[in-house]
Amino acid sequence: MGQRKTKRSACLGALAMVLGATACTTVTPTVEEPVADVQTPLQRVAPLVPMPSAALSQTAPITRLAFGSCLKQEDDQSIWSIVGAVDPDVFLFIGDNVYGDVYDGDDALPELRQAYFDLAQSEAFSAFRGSTPLMVTWDDHDFGLNDAGGSFPLKYGAEAIFEEAWALPATDPRRQRDGVYHSQIIGPPGQRVQIILLDTRFFRSDLMPTDERNAPGKERYVPDLDPTKTMLGEAQYEWLLEELLKPADVRIIASSIQVIAEGHGWEAWRTLPQERQKLYDVISSSGAERVVLLSGDRHSGALYKTDEALTYPLYEITSSSLNAPSSTWRKESGETRVEPGPNRLGSMEYDVNFGVVDIDWEQRFIRLDLRGADGSSLQRKTIRFGEIEHRD
Repeated sequence: MGQRKTKRSACLGALAMVLGATACTTVTPTVEEPVADVQTPLQRVAPLVPMPSAALSQTAPITRLAFGSCLKQEDDQSIWSIVGAVDPDVFLFIGDNVYGDVYDGDDALPELRQAYFDLAQSEAFSAFRGSTPLMVTWDDHDFGLNDAGGSFPLKYGAEAIFEEAWALPATDPRRQRDGVYHSQIIGPPGQRVQIILLDTRFFRSDLMPTDERNAPGKERYVPDLDPTKTMLGEAQYEWLLEELLKPADVRIIASSIQVIAEGHGWEAWRTLPQERQKLYDVISSSGAERVVLLSGDRHSGALYKTDEALTYPLYEITSSSLNAPSSTWRKESGETRVEPGPNRLGSMEYDVNFGVVDIDWEQRFIRLDLRGADGSSLQRKTIRFGEIEHRD
C-alpha cells in the first residue's frame, strides 16, 4: 500500500492539473481563462480520450486470439482491417502501443498524452476496437521513455495515463496497485484459457550497458548476473505464481520483451539471466502445463523453442511491428546481417506482421501463426497439447 500511496501523491501533484477526472482523482478541476501569452498546463497537453473496446465474453471458449506490438500512432493504420479480418476472439496489444517518449522530463507527459490522443483519432483503430475486445500491457515507448525501467521518475503518471487511455473500470485491480500486469481466465472448464500480461517496465532494474555499442550480440546491453536485480519485482512474481495456480487448460503469457531469444544485445530477458531462470522456476513450481509465450518489441517476428526451461518444450512467438518494420531501416542502412538464433525455429521476418494463436479444443492443439501485412501466413507451428504437458 505504501507504494500505491506514493503513486496517488504523485498523481495529485502536477499531473493532476492536466488529467482532469482520472484515476488519480474524481474531482474535476476548475479551469480559468488563461492570461494572454501564458501557456497553462491544459493548453500544452492533449486531452485524454478513453479507448474502450468490445466486451470480452468470460464464458465462451477462445479458439483464436491475435496479438501485436510496436505501432506508430501517426503512421499508416490499415493493418487494423487486416487483423480484424481474421476475426480473433480477443486482441492482445502487448507494448509500444503508442510512441510517446518524454525526453525532457516534463511531469505532465505531454508527448505521451499526445500519442494516445493521436491513436484515439484513428478511424481504423476505432472500428477495430469497436468489434474486437482488447487486453493491453505496455513496453518502453508507452511507458514513457526508450528502454526505461523502474528508475523512470515519471512512471506513476504514465500508469495513470495508461489506465485512463485504455478505459480501465474503476474496479480494475490495476487502478489499486503499482504496475499494469493483468490476468484473465476465459471459457468453461475443459476449455479455459488463462491470458497473463506481464509488466516488464515498472519494477525492472537498470540493465548493464554494453562495452561495445552496436557490436553483434552486444548492441546495447550485456547479461548481468547481479542477484539483487529484478525484471518483475517481488510483488509481481508472487502474483504470477498465484495466477498460475488457478485452474486453466491453456496458458498464454505475454511479455513485452523476448524471453527465449538469444543472439542479440537488445532488451530481452537474457540481459538478466537469473531473472529469466526465476520466471521458468515460477512456471515449473506452479505445475502449469500447456504454457505458450508471446512477445514483441523487436520490429521483427520469429518463432522460438527451448527444451531447457521446463519439463516440456517451451514455445514463444514474437510479433513486431504492426506498422514500423525493421525492413525499412535495414533497406535504408544496407544492413543484411541476420542475428544468430540458437532457439529460433526459422528465419526472421522483418516486414509488417502480427501474431495469431489458434486453439483447437477437439483436436487438442495450439497453432502459432505469424502473419504478414496482407494477412497471409509467414511462419506457423502446430503444437499438440501432449507435447507441452509434464513429462515423467
